[in-house]
Amino acid sequence: MADRLTRIAIVSSDRCKPKKCRQECKKSCPVVKTGKLCIEVTPASKIAFISEELCIGCGICVKKCPFEAIQIINLPKDLDKDTTHRYGPNTFKLHRLPVPRPGQVLGLVGTNGIGKSTALKVLAGKLKPNLGRFNNPPDWQEILTYFRGSELQNYFTRILEDNLKAIIKPQYVDHIPKAVQGNVGQVLDQKDEREMKAELCLDLELNQVIDRNVGDLSGGELQRFAIAVVAIQNAEIYMFDEPSSYLDVKQRLKAAQVIRSLLRPNSYVIVVEHDLSVLDYLSDFICCLYGKPGAYGVVTLPFSVREGINIFLAGFVPTENLRFRDESLTFKVAETPQENAEEVQTYARYRYPTMSKCQGNFKLRVIEGEFTDSQIIVMLGENGTGKTTFIRMLAGLLKPDEVEGSDVEIPEFNVSYKPQKISPKFQSTVRHLLHQKIRDSYMHPQFVSDVMKPLLIEQLMDQEVVNLSGGELQRVALCLCLGKPADIYLIDEPSAYLDSEQRIVASKVIKRFILHAKKTAFVVEHDFIMATYLADRVIVYEGKPSIDCTANAPQSLLTGMNLFLSHLDITFRRDPTNYRPRINKLDSTKDREQKAAGSYYYLDD
Repeated sequence: MADRLTRIAIVSSDRCKPKKCRQECKKSCPVVKTGKLCIEVTPASKIAFISEELCIGCGICVKKCPFEAIQIINLPKDLDKDTTHRYGPNTFKLHRLPVPRPGQVLGLVGTNGIGKSTALKVLAGKLKPNLGRFNNPPDWQEILTYFRGSELQNYFTRILEDNLKAIIKPQYVDHIPKAVQGNVGQVLDQKDEREMKAELCLDLELNQVIDRNVGDLSGGELQRFAIAVVAIQNAEIYMFDEPSSYLDVKQRLKAAQVIRSLLRPNSYVIVVEHDLSVLDYLSDFICCLYGKPGAYGVVTLPFSVREGINIFLAGFVPTENLRFRDESLTFKVAETPQENAEEVQTYARYRYPTMSKCQGNFKLRVIEGEFTDSQIIVMLGENGTGKTTFIRMLAGLLKPDEVEGSDVEIPEFNVSYKPQKISPKFQSTVRHLLHQKIRDSYMHPQFVSDVMKPLLIEQLMDQEVVNLSGGELQRVALCLCLGKPADIYLIDEPSAYLDSEQRIVASKVIKRFILHAKKTAFVVEHDFIMATYLADRVIVYEGKPSIDCTANAPQSLLTGMNLFLSHLDITFRRDPTNYRPRINKLDSTKDREQKAAGSYYYLDD
């Protein structure tokens, strides 16, 4: 019995509908046929119950279920003893916990739905770990005995005895206006326990919105406000769940510095982050989470920052000799076909003139440039520098105020646009939406294999659009944008809400699609790793955000990145194992060397 594989059965509560099926799972189960209650389900029960002790792992119920509601998963061995928490029968379970260390920043990296937020709740003392015994949960004495001998024992003892205060910055900042009333300044005054309000408002650029109502803030402003609210309070445990979404590169680094400034010899800081270059910059050590989203998650031992992120990308944990992903993710910048001189003739070239546009107090000047098809142009600039304005001028949605040099006409382009903010209004399933909007593409085998399969749209087909999570909506929006026939694809922040793994998949999808379809894409992206992976050329925006900005002509990745990073005063190096860009710590030897040489961005080491 001891050497039997431990397995878990997951029954998805929103998919399992006993009233609408013939209970195929129960009828087809060979264990039930021998008279044992392996699967129990009646038309009256809300969802089926599968006994994990009796299940023999044949998987017949998985194939027979008409709603695809069942998963039977064989766990890696030795995990059964390590269960930290399980929500109930046939639901998600978390194995082990990340180990925070006082005076250091712990980074957590892993895909969505793998238990990062559950781990934060347990470490914050907001969720009492039941060690997998959801029927008779253990008391704290037993939990402490269970963690005996590990750093977690001291940590939980401190939480219980010293009454440590923990604050979490939530993952979805868009929900904040529902919970918080009043204007930004008032809320910060109420919370200000460290008398840091003036300093934080300056660092997080909140002075412009200090009199604004919380309900009227944009995504990026809400995010910075949420970080300020956490940082302004006195606590021993600070937790940040995805602090970089909606922020531009400059703000991300500022936020990282604010988060690091919370470190004290006996305080804990824990950060969940999907932008790997920010995570790298922020953390002192890292725990990866692997497993199967929605089914189970396992936390690894702590690693150094570089090793932890590389393990996550490689999909292999050397300390456990365990592979959790089939292929590793690398960032070797592929030479684009445009490097070959003889091929250049086959590319159609487009030019646009120098033009300018005033909107209220904001003035944007675009310097003339050209681009070809099969090319991805990434726009680099802070929020409020007019990237979307430029996109809309190209699309013909905005007329420029003046055009200099009339020999170049603005060509007429068909444009497909994925906006930054996606609000689901469509009242039906994803399948209906795709059928209505991109019917020809979504029936086309090449589009299915290039775009829909990698983005895992198939699993979302029968879900209602209004019930999709942020990441699921983002994938559907990308699919819709690429499915619409056009000359230019304008993609605004494709990485928002996606986890690190999905970001890399999305980048590959965009790159492959643009090359195959011989089209052009303009992408606005603040995730550094994704931007460098996508870009054939870059347009750098300079000037004062929201006042007066200039969009430079498209230039090569190296010169563009150098220009952009020199404004931000940061330097990048490349990791030798998987070539991912890494931010140098400010004033480190490498940082000073690269600044002296004027090479802010390294393409090859």
